[in-house]
Parts: sequence; structure tokens; C-alpha cells
Amino acid sequence: MLWVAIIGLVMTVLAVAVAGRRAIFLFKLATVGPPAPERIEYAKDNAGAELKAQLVEVFGQKKLLKWTPSGVAHFFVMWAFFILLTVYIEAYGAIIQGAITGSPDFHIPLVGTWPILGFLQDFIAVACLLGLVAFAAIRIKNSPKTLGRKSRFSGSHLGGAWLVLFMIFNIIWTLFLARGAASANGNLPYSAGAFVSIPLGEVLPRSTLLEEIALLLHIGFMLVFLVIVVHSKHLHIFTAPLNVLFSRRPDGLGAASELRIDGKAVNFEDEDLDPERLGRGKIADTTWKGFLDFYSCTECGRCQSQCPAWNTDKPLSPKMLILDQRDHAFKVAPYLMAAANGGSTAEANPHADTDVLALLEKPLVGEEGVIHPDVLWACTNCGACVEQCPVDIEHIDHILDMRRYQVMVESSFPSEAGVMVKNLENKGNPWGMSEMKRADWIEELDFEVEVVDERMPEDTEYLFWVGCAGALEDRAKKTTKAVAELLHIAGVKFAVLGPMEACTGDPARRLGMEYLFNMLAQQNIETLNEAGVKKIVATCPHCFNTLANEYPQLGGTYEVVHHTQLLAKLVDEGLLTPITPIEEKITYHDPCFLGRHNKVYSQPRDIMSKVPGVQTQEMHRHKDRGFCCGAGGARMWMEERIGKRINTERVDEALTTDPDTVSTACPFCMVMLGDAINEKKNNGEAKESLEVVDVAQLLIKSVKSAS
Repeated sequence: MLWVAIIGLVMTVLAVAVAGRRAIFLFKLATVGPPAPERIEYAKDNAGAELKAQLVEVFGQKKLLKWTPSGVAHFFVMWAFFILLTVYIEAYGAIIQGAITGSPDFHIPLVGTWPILGFLQDFIAVACLLGLVAFAAIRIKNSPKTLGRKSRFSGSHLGGAWLVLFMIFNIIWTLFLARGAASANGNLPYSAGAFVSIPLGEVLPRSTLLEEIALLLHIGFMLVFLVIVVHSKHLHIFTAPLNVLFSRRPDGLGAASELRIDGKAVNFEDEDLDPERLGRGKIADTTWKGFLDFYSCTECGRCQSQCPAWNTDKPLSPKMLILDQRDHAFKVAPYLMAAANGGSTAEANPHADTDVLALLEKPLVGEEGVIHPDVLWACTNCGACVEQCPVDIEHIDHILDMRRYQVMVESSFPSEAGVMVKNLENKGNPWGMSEMKRADWIEELDFEVEVVDERMPEDTEYLFWVGCAGALEDRAKKTTKAVAELLHIAGVKFAVLGPMEACTGDPARRLGMEYLFNMLAQQNIETLNEAGVKKIVATCPHCFNTLANEYPQLGGTYEVVHHTQLLAKLVDEGLLTPITPIEEKITYHDPCFLGRHNKVYSQPRDIMSKVPGVQTQEMHRHKDRGFCCGAGGARMWMEERIGKRINTERVDEALTTDPDTVSTACPFCMVMLGDAINEKKNNGEAKESLEVVDVAQLLIKSVKSAS
């Protein structure tokens, strides 16, 4: 078998050399941009959580298993790569031992003859074959040729996917041929367990040449597959575990990424700050984590299928957002790396045409950019894309960094959002109303509410963060009063800031106006610290998320709860007792910044389950697959001119449950869903009695009527 060993080893050296060269290229390309030291620090500081993520998401395939049968198929194909490594150890051992001793009856030391290993090898190979059949069926069924835009594979590089399926098929059939031939020749290490290979050996002829050719074919297909993988989207086989490792992993999507320059958080008071480097304007501004996102994208389209913008005929596809950047990066890679090393495009390629420099300087966002502005501004920051991505790509981070550059460097953003920005700058709220109106709702209550003057009273447990909408928007004020009454009935001591409260800055940050967010956040942190605030309850999920997850980035750390969390606790403790029945059929809408961003799904539902008479009916898309109302990402203050309105789509879905009431736990959602319902009423498409209420309003109705 000397000739077999020589050919096998030569093929291996060549394939590894080609794959290694590609790996070096990918590493150099990923590191041309700014560093991301915070990713490494986070992974080190949260080693336990990261280990769990590897076990659950990578090896356990948790996210993919939500999508059956494709998730189950991928689970078995993925595990085939791990278990069948033992087959390749056996294959290389056989050709090397055969060359040395003339006998290819190699087995792995210790475990190499165990029937259980032989069984696992055959089982996972058969399961992998079935997985390939399932993948083929899924791709045919969901082909863009038949489904068009509705296909989650729309825009994906489909030819490469079919090539990879074909190569895996070749690996599996040559595996069984090699093992069957080895069994026929008495060289298979297993006398039992290999339930396919052993019977196959009984029908194959005894032939040393057949075994040798089968071994070379099996190794050869694997090596060709390796080369294809590192040059295709299936690079995720190697990069996905790294991407999961270096993702920000709070309990939910949590905080927006910090604005950084050269890996350091931006200090707007720094006199040496270069304002031209705020955010991402060109592909060269992408960190290695951004490139890792590019490399890890499997083009599966799960993000696209869940995106509210894409589902309402807008140009934003989270998948294409990543792929367009990746394709552009590969196109300019030689020149990008040359520039990063202080060279020129001419040094990178002496034959480059005159358009190369223009391509390298091509803006990420623009009418002629890599990403069209309509794509960038369609995002609601709902997080459905990040939640569903099986390899933890952080699409929102890409969008926010590009928005930051557009807003703070280019001053290019939807004009109507400029009104919101001016109102935040001048009045501290998006509506531009006087700060003195923030306490007007208190006058409508029949009990006193403590308004903080300088310090929180010693016997006060919570600061009630009312929020701009809760204090100034009529529909949201109903929630504010309901929560205040419930806390009063339960005997919970609370106070409010009143005119001292300002917007948390969430709309500014999600728009990309990081400077304004920083200004508002520092103002609020100073107010909270001077007042001695330790615990906060907020009714707005956007305020809740910002106070709990983003203010710590600026030194403001508090114990923050959403009102549904606190109210559910008070009901459980018997401090609030809903008694009066509310005989209504209710469907609950999950606010994105409460659900996906902070994993608060059960408490609002727990409250409704305790109210007598309530019949709950879930919408098709709920909890982690809930559909956005359209207000997040500062979209509340932008016109929706393209496609169907997102809030209309969500209300259409709610109406399929034939509800008496739509409940939620967010003032933005109340406004958006309420507007869509009113439009439906005017068109005669919804019953006149249908309304949107906060969960707290349902609870106070049952509790207060009983008292």
C-alpha cells in the first residue's frame, strides 16, 4: 500500500496548504480594521457563560432545533463532522500502517474495536445522509424560484450550497464503500456494531485494490471539501464557534454596543477626539468581530424570515446586510490589506484599473454605497434577526455603527427624526413639551405621590421612572396611573422625579446620535445619584432597557425592574388580589425591548392568568418570535413610506385571534397598535369595542373593582 500512502499524503499536504493559505488570508483581512478588545475581555470575564453557550448553542444546536425539521437535520449533519473524525483517523492509520507493515488493519488505541464506536460511526453517517435528503427537500420547497421574496433563501448564494451537499454525499458513500471493502477483507476494526458496513462487506468482493481506491476516494473527497469550505459560506463550520464565543451575551440582547474608536470607548470630552471616526463609514472601519460575523453567515435566511421590515416589503434583509458587506470586503481585500500595511493599490495589484481606489473608498451607506439608506433606516432594532441567528451574528451592532456615522459625521438621516433630536436637545423629551407637564398626571389621582425634591425619602423603596410617554402621552398616562394606584394599594412606597426626569436617551442612541444619548444619560445619572436612588421601576421597556443595561456603561448602576415584573411579584405575594372577573378574550403582544432584549415573557402572562374571566389567545408569532410594532430603533419618530406599515401587519395578525382586547406592556406598542386598530375600525375591519390596554390596566380593573 505504499503507493496509496504516498498519494494520500501528497493530496493532504496540497489541500492543507491551500486551506491554510486561505485561512491566513482571512485572518489578515479580518485584522485590517480597528481592534475589539472588549470582546476578548468579556469572554474572559464570563468564561462560565461562554462555556455554556458552546455546549448549548454549538454542540446542542439550541437555536437551530427551534426550526424543525431543518434543525434536526442540521444537528445530525453537524455531529457527523465530529464523530466521523474517528473514521478519518482510521483511514489515515490504515494507509500509513499498510505502507509500513503491508497490513491495513489499523484501529484507534483503546476504543478502536468497541462495537459501540462502530455503531455510532455507521449511525451518524446514515443520519447525515437523511439530513442531506431533508436539506435538499427544504431547499426545493423554499426555492426563490417558486416563493420569490418570501423564500428565506432569497439572495443567498444557492449554487455553493448545492455543491456542498453534493460533496458531503460523496464523503458518506465513499465512507461506506471503504468500510465495506475493509470488512470484506477482514480489516474493519469492528466485529459487531457497524450495522451498515459489516453487511455491505458481505456483498462486496474481497479486493485489496477496491479497499485502497475507496480509501483514497474517501480521503480525497474530504480534502476537496475542506478547500471548498474555506472558500465558501460553509466557512461557518470553523468560525461559528468563535463567533458564539466572542458575542456579547447578556440575558437577552440588552444594551446597544458602545461607540468605540481603536477599541476604546469614546469620550466626547476628549479634545483629541477625531469627529470623522465616529461610527463606520467604510468597510475598513469594521472590527475583527464584524468580519467574524461576515465569515460566519450561513445564508440560511432565518434572520430575514423573522425581520418585520422584510416581511412588510421593505428593502432591509438582515442577511443581505451582512452578505453585501462581506462580498464588498472580499472584492477589495487585496487593496484593503495593502493599504492597512502602508502600501498602495498599485503594490497590491499592478494591473488594477483606475476604479480600484474608488471601490476601496466606497461608502458603506449611500445611494451608490454598499448599503442603501432605505435599508439602514428601515431597522426597528427589534432584535428578531439576532435572536434567530444560529451563529450569533449581531446585525444590530452593524446597523447602529453605520447609523452613528451617518448621523454624527454625514448629518444624513430622515428629516422628521431631526425634529425629535431638537426636542430632546431643547426639552428633554421627543415631543418637545415642557418638563413641568411631567407631573400633571399626579393631579388625576386621589392619593398623594411623592415627588423627589433633592433626596429620596428613607422609607421609599422604589423610584418610579415614568418616562416621556408615560408622563406626556395620553394613552400611556393611563398605564402610569394604573401602576401608581396598584403600588399604592399594595403598600409599596415609591416616588417620582417629576420635572427632574429627562428622556433616557434611547431614541437618540438607536437613531445613531450617540453624543446626545451620552449627554442625556449623564444628566440622568447625576440626578439619580444625587437623589440616592437604588431601585427603579419603569413602565417603558425602552427606559427599562436603557436604565438597566446601558447606563452601567457610563457608571450608572441601579436595580431596575419592569412594572410587569414587580406587579407579578406583588400578586404572587398576595399584596394585590384580582377578584372581579374580566370576561374578555385577550391576545398579548410582546414588546421587543421587554421580550427579546430582556427575556421578560412570563410575568405579563402570569398577571393575566390571575385575573378571573380572562381568556388568553396567543398570536402566531409570540415570545422570542414575536413581531415588532414598528416603533423601535427611533422608528416611532420616522415616517413609514415603503411597503405595508409594520403596526398594521401586527394588528392584522392580532385580529386573527378575534380578540376583545389587545394587551401589551409598552407605551410605544400601545400607540402603534392603537393607531392601526383605529384605522381598522374606520375601515370597518375591526369591532368598535376593540382597544389596546396595558397589562397593568387589566389588573387595576380587577383589583380596584373588587375593593
